[in-house]
Amino acid sequence: MLAFLNLAQLVLYIACLALLGQGGLYLLAGAGRDSNVFYQVLRGISRPFTRLVRALTPRALADRHVPLLTLAWLVLAYVVVTFEKIRWCLGVGLDTCR
Repeated sequence: MLAFLNLAQLVLYIACLALLGQGGLYLLAGAGRDSNVFYQVLRGISRPFTRLVRALTPRALADRHVPLLTLAWLVLAYVVVTFEKIRWCLGVGLDTCR
């Protein structure tokens, strides 16, 4: 169980960092961001998560808001997984959790 929670935390953490990096490059690169290779790599990492959020949200939500909503959901999921990990570790004992 601990390995699963650690893996979930890692995946969520990487996706959050990719979205934050993408947002930073969005601000720095401006209109030329689509030709920026680093922006494309970060977009590729976060694409599965943004597509999932786009599929779950109504069409009334603008496409430009989907990455921000995706980041909010990923941060929320990361917090939930972290609290579950803490709860699980306290349940089995901290020595077992190391």
